[in-house]
Amino acid sequence: MSAESAVDTGAHSVTQSLNRMMWPSHGKPHPIHEIVDVVPIVMCPEDGLFPGLYCANLLYHPWLSDGFTLVMSSVWGSTQVILAINTLRISRISPTDSNFSWNVLAIDGDNILAISSSPVDPPQIKYGYPIPPNSKEASWDWQDVSLPFIGHSEKLRSLLSSVNFSILKIPVNNSSKNLPRGANRPFESIFVSVNKSQTEPVEDHKMDGGCNPLIVLIHGGPHSVSMTNYSKSAAFFASLGYYLLIINYRGSLGFGEEALQSLPGKIGSQDVNDILTAMDYVIAKGLVNGSKVAAYGSSHGGFLTTHLIGQAADRFVVAAVRNPVCNLALMAGTTDIPDWCYALALGKEGNMVFSEALSPHHQDLFYEMSPIFHVSKVKTPTLFLLGEIDRRVPPSNGLQYARALKEEGVDVKIMLFPGEGHVNFRPQSEFESLVNIAVWFKKYFN
Repeated sequence: MSAESAVDTGAHSVTQSLNRMMWPSHGKPHPIHEIVDVVPIVMCPEDGLFPGLYCANLLYHPWLSDGFTLVMSSVWGSTQVILAINTLRISRISPTDSNFSWNVLAIDGDNILAISSSPVDPPQIKYGYPIPPNSKEASWDWQDVSLPFIGHSEKLRSLLSSVNFSILKIPVNNSSKNLPRGANRPFESIFVSVNKSQTEPVEDHKMDGGCNPLIVLIHGGPHSVSMTNYSKSAAFFASLGYYLLIINYRGSLGFGEEALQSLPGKIGSQDVNDILTAMDYVIAKGLVNGSKVAAYGSSHGGFLTTHLIGQAADRFVVAAVRNPVCNLALMAGTTDIPDWCYALALGKEGNMVFSEALSPHHQDLFYEMSPIFHVSKVKTPTLFLLGEIDRRVPPSNGLQYARALKEEGVDVKIMLFPGEGHVNFRPQSEFESLVNIAVWFKKYFN
């Protein structure tokens, strides 16, 4: 697996390639041996076709019984799928008629153990095998596996029984001839709603304008992705009656390298516009009430949330952020990944001018690209959830912005979690975070 374009561009996650080379069993590969692309980088995928490789990890033994077919999980748009790859073809072996996400757990011969879930369907263990066996054209059959020690309460199933989801394709607003074709193609959002009828697709539901506030959920990275796998936070908010719009703005993984690389140098503008475009889309379709919208994001998702409440101050009733990037100029001197600030703010130029000592020019530029530049326009009450020992986005970033909001007379609440870092809070802290977000949102929606 190669992520060569990450080296060339400075992006921390990119579209991958899968390569093959001859490696003698008796020692090191000879330097003249050619490296061959088995799966090249996909720049601009066609509709419904393979979008490229985005694999976070491989199994210790990822091979089928033939010894040359590799099985892995990979992002495919807003879903995760299971792929079988050899030198002849790439096959999607998880079901193609479902928007659920699938992740391979183990392989024994031609038997696969996997897990399948959706934003509102708790994880289910699956057993898969090819039909017919040992066939190059085999399809895969998947069956549920019942395990006595894995289950979900009837209360949880009841709370989620009236909730459904769909994947929406959002046309790019004001597409540009200066961008490559892949960057002008529609991006995706996952829409979660409470069904009025169990037989209607989500897109057909026209909501009562007086109910069901919307939470816009924004992933970090920015070169990451929100997938249709089970999320305790999404399930929690949906169980409380909120509609959810989970946006994979351009720059997210799973949509080809051209779309991904269109974002560096344009953070705080292109990604913000994509989020507002997705909101306009569901409002125009009559799916949500545009006067009852909250926003929540972590890390770069917090960067976008705080940008949104500044750049589109009248569109959000309430907001919450966790470990947000609010001032790139401050972050560049305190983070463990200062190169990230340069790459995202400057694009490819960031690799060439990166320095641990931020120049006055770049300090001004980073500040102007940051949410704190718009702080005087913010009116939205905002909850801050900060990890005390976060080295990626130190809590000073959120604290500076929160204090600036207080000076502007904006309602602010700050929660500092001792011993917590950037990404994964411990269960107790995660629980407290979700409960406090719910209470904060309810206070202002009421």
